[in-house]
Amino acid sequence: MDGSDIYKASSSIRLGSGRTTTSLRSGSNSAWRNSGMEVFSKSSREEDDEEALKWASLEKLPTFDRLKKGLLFGSSGPSNEIDIDSLGFDQRKHLLDRLVKVADEDNEKFLLKLRNRIDRVGIDLPTIEVRFEHMTVEADVNTGSRALPSFINFHIDIFEGLLNQFHLLPNSKRHITILDDVSGVVKPSRMTLLLGPPSSGKTTLLLALAGKLAKELKSSGKVTYNGHEMNEFVPERTSAYISQNDVHIGELTVRETLAFSARCQGVGSRYEMLAELARREKDANIKPDPDIDIYMKAAATAGQEASVVTDYTLKLLGLDVCADTMVGDQMIRGISGGQKKRVTTGEMIVGPSKVLLMDEISTGLDSSMTFQIVRSLKQFLHILEGTAVISLLQPAPETYDLFDDIILLTDGKIVYQGPRENVLEFFESMGFKCPERKGVADFLQEVTSKKDQQQYWTRRDQPYRFVTAKEFADTYGSFHVGRKLGNDLATPFEKSKSHPAALTTEKFGLNKKQLLKACVDREILLMKRNSFVYIFKLFQLSVMSLITLTVFF
Repeated sequence: MDGSDIYKASSSIRLGSGRTTTSLRSGSNSAWRNSGMEVFSKSSREEDDEEALKWASLEKLPTFDRLKKGLLFGSSGPSNEIDIDSLGFDQRKHLLDRLVKVADEDNEKFLLKLRNRIDRVGIDLPTIEVRFEHMTVEADVNTGSRALPSFINFHIDIFEGLLNQFHLLPNSKRHITILDDVSGVVKPSRMTLLLGPPSSGKTTLLLALAGKLAKELKSSGKVTYNGHEMNEFVPERTSAYISQNDVHIGELTVRETLAFSARCQGVGSRYEMLAELARREKDANIKPDPDIDIYMKAAATAGQEASVVTDYTLKLLGLDVCADTMVGDQMIRGISGGQKKRVTTGEMIVGPSKVLLMDEISTGLDSSMTFQIVRSLKQFLHILEGTAVISLLQPAPETYDLFDDIILLTDGKIVYQGPRENVLEFFESMGFKCPERKGVADFLQEVTSKKDQQQYWTRRDQPYRFVTAKEFADTYGSFHVGRKLGNDLATPFEKSKSHPAALTTEKFGLNKKQLLKACVDREILLMKRNSFVYIFKLFQLSVMSLITLTVFF
């Protein structure tokens, strides 16, 4: 870690006992220390004598070496000491089978074991609260035949742009407002569902929160993470934006695609947290679960070509059945469209990002698989205190019930943002009621539509009139949920409460040498996979060069 890392802001923190501990990476471990560490009692777990001796020998190693060793139990018999860097495919598979044999049943238990180990020594996990205040996004677009991306239109746009700069020609483009003065708060440890009809501005809002708005868009307002504005950290690495478009290299397998993504994103603050965790456990004479210990050590090892986190993500998304199948493209037959969508999701969640911004991740998936993925994400967010905004077009009722908060976006206006339990109460106060056998998600998207709104009108003593998105948004401000949101926005986030490891200030997850090596390894793999083409072209060029040489004879 270099001097620019945010961890160094807390490198001088000491434990309550006053004893200074030697740090592993430029004092960055101090980000995980607090002054209120309790005195821990000796672990009461009954241990086998041989296993206890092996663990005692590991405890005698220096901290750096101890983080590279672990005890892995075989299918039968005692545990064996292994080197984390040389963890093989069969060993990773055996480890995951012990931890998460069936993703639907065992994932929550596994995450609770991880959280229990962290809580047992009093380490605070970093959390991120995302705020957006008075966000307005506008654009000037061509209409009709001028909107086509043709050769002539391209040069006409350049010429008109020059004339517009000198005010010699009026702007003929149509001005549209994508987001119209929207504000809100996305809390950690809560699942937020972003709903809205097509062209309502959902993708633009997610891109604004991720700091990835296109340069040609005109935006105002601000987005903050834990009170820090976008220029104070690297939002592209702090958050993970999952696009609705699937763009992959067709000649790589599913496992290789996820492994390359995990390798380039790095491990974030996992190594520093693990080092502090191991130090505290040693001081308190606590022996961790061997399987959890190996998993956390393997997940904190940067630059690995094959990672246990990659295998875990494959199992979580149901991609382990096609892990060694090529992704495919228009020329190469590969996995199905739904599996490609899951690969896109896996590429981002395999990294260390604490904020997940997901855009239409259910496209091409059946309701059962969507439910499984969203439930797994909910377990991760609630147990490990992540932050997520997930956009879905038509979620099934069982998937809708998994979410904690709802953001309803219509015509660039936020009509409602708050707990899922209060959303129907708000619309009933406006005179609209959801029928008993109607899905709530479908009702929310139709009640703001001019075509479908009237069927939900319940005030028979009053004539119906269309209620616009602006009227809904204005009324929401006086609703009790809206007033609470306004109070939250009026109270600024205290930057001092932000965990030093929450926000990322480094542009890359690996140093440039490791990134170059990762890219070279990938290109060599692709060249080997297309060896016939390269050998044929080399032979062809050799023959053509020999024929050309004869001209000089």
